[in-house]
Formats: sequence, C-alpha cells, structure tokens
Amino acid sequence: MKIKGFILSISFLWVEGMAIFPFILLKTKTPGRFLINHERIHLKQQLELGLILFYAWYFIEYLIRLAQYKKHYLAYLHISFEREAFQHQSDLEYLNKRPFWAFLRYLKR
Repeated sequence: MKIKGFILSISFLWVEGMAIFPFILLKTKTPGRFLINHERIHLKQQLELGLILFYAWYFIEYLIRLAQYKKHYLAYLHISFEREAFQHQSDLEYLNKRPFWAFLRYLKR
C-alpha cells in the first residue's frame, strides 16, 4: 500500500523534510522525489506503530545512538527508522513491497 500524505511547504522548517502522520512537512516548494519517498516511508512506520510509540521509540533510540556515536548527526543516521528510509528512498516502489515493521531489520548495527 502506497502512502501519499498531505504535503505542506513550510519555509522556516529547520530540516529539509519531516513526517508527522498524515502530513509531510517540507522546507522547499520543489522537493526531490527521493526526499518525498523518504518521508512517506516514515509515514508508513508511524502508521504501523502509532504516533506516540513511533516518536517515543525514535527519541529513545536517538539517545542510545548519541551515547554510542557521541555526535548528533551520526546518532540520527543510525536510528533504525532513518536507516530504512535512507536505504530505500531511491526505490520509488519500495512501499508497495515493504514488509510489515521492516525497520526492525535495521536495529542491529
């Protein structure tokens, strides 16, 4: 099932994109398709877990990765949700074949 989301352009956003189900918030009015796909993967993750559990898990995993890597950006890149989204953002058909809770495969490293 492909998730579309409602795309909103917010020029003062501090990151390029952010997903808060059912919205995709974007800094630019002309985002690349890979960025949109990245955020749609996050919408699917949020749909599976629910918003509260998704963000609680995201924050806790971020803190663990921050203790592990000692740098914000490295911690962010190693969060399981982000690892899945970055690995598959260029595969525009990924959401059509993505297994349920696929992000779990990215917890181990």
